[in-house]
Amino acid sequence: MNHDFIYEALPTRVIFGQGKLQSLPQEVEKLGARKALVLSTPQQEAWARNVAELLGSTAAGVYSNATMHTPVEVSEEAVAYAKRVGADCVVALGGGSTTGLGKAIALRTGLPQIAVPTTYAGSEMTPILGETEKGVKTTQRQPVILPKTVIYDVDLSITLPPALSATSGLNAMAHAVEALYAQNRNPVTSLMAEEGIAAFARSLPTIVQSPKDIEARSDALYGAWLCGICLASAGMALHHKLCHVLGGAFDLPHAETHAVMLPHTAAYNSVAAADAMQRVARALNSTDAATGLWELSGKLKAPQSLKQLGMPESGIDRATDLAMKNPYWNPRPLQAEAIRALIGRAWAGEAPQP
Repeated sequence: MNHDFIYEALPTRVIFGQGKLQSLPQEVEKLGARKALVLSTPQQEAWARNVAELLGSTAAGVYSNATMHTPVEVSEEAVAYAKRVGADCVVALGGGSTTGLGKAIALRTGLPQIAVPTTYAGSEMTPILGETEKGVKTTQRQPVILPKTVIYDVDLSITLPPALSATSGLNAMAHAVEALYAQNRNPVTSLMAEEGIAAFARSLPTIVQSPKDIEARSDALYGAWLCGICLASAGMALHHKLCHVLGGAFDLPHAETHAVMLPHTAAYNSVAAADAMQRVARALNSTDAATGLWELSGKLKAPQSLKQLGMPESGIDRATDLAMKNPYWNPRPLQAEAIRALIGRAWAGEAPQP
């Protein structure tokens, strides 16, 4: 069996368990920081203020304008605020939007970040930043973008509503599915990917039924951590390319777009990545990866069409053109007609097809 690969472990300190938010003041101190700026979305501002209280005199303030798809103008406003209050580190409390803002500040200032995820986004484990300017989302990868410390407190995920838990979990699973067929996959991330997918397949149906089930919540957060490592280590392909195009061009919600697209991108690649899809199917306890993902999404009552998310039908051609412009590497080459058909099915909410 041929085992040619490169594996690079990324230097992040991870604290995982119940009640771990209490260790935040010590973690800030460990970074040698004295003035931590707490970041959140407007919806989570009250929570961010509690975190600032926990930090006491170490808190530099709260910036609560984190926004989906990390618009450049919001990042620049946050950087100006961080400088004004003399912040020497940032604490990002929330999902992908807040984590993205923390990364954007780190990129522009070099400030170290501590991520405290409250969703299953997984971006807290990556040195990747996606930013949006004038409707176009671009991504870059640099060591300074990677959070120094991640605190996974299972208790913080209990209030994540069942519908958001489902889409956030499917978004995380997409990182792992893609890691199994990515160009720079390796045996370590493949093990993590399969384990991460299985953790979500087990836990998400329980969470949708019983949102306060602590074991299921712990299992899902463990899955999010594993899937985040996959995203960081093994790179991206067709699925992430399409989601970036759709999110940037039509301002569609991030996790929901991933949830809709995942069965379709898995089906598209099933003919060119049979081994990867076998592992996905095994993790889902299904005979077919794309069908298993589609059925799981249905069971979780997650959105299954781009139309539901507000994308106009006229956007199918535009999305196809944008996807074909600078395609990511993918195991099955991107063919305009096949991609258009895939996006068309995803728009209408039809079952996936290879």
